[in-house]
Amino acid sequence: MSAEQEYRIEKDSMGEVKVPAAAKWRAQTQRAVENFPISGQPIERELIAGLALIKGAGARIRAKRGVLDEAKADAIAAAAAEVAQADHESPRSLVA
Repeated sequence: MSAEQEYRIEKDSMGEVKVPAAAKWRAQTQRAVENFPISGQPIERELIAGLALIKGAGARIRAKRGVLDEAKADAIAAAAAEVAQADHESPRSLVA
């Protein structure tokens, strides 16, 4: 991570972690990016896109069932669509 890059602080059960401000992921994914560069092979772009589409669809379904706020579902689906279209940096360095 660049020293000039802006960060936000995310929290999980292990505590706080710095995540790039523009990242669409949170603490646990950041920990994986930092701690598990085992294979040296990036995750294929198509797999990331597929997982993002599943995440977006799941949010929409949960909203229709009334277990997720509609505004949150819209935000999750929009972020997932951005990830699927490769409109931003993704954590591709994770183990494939």
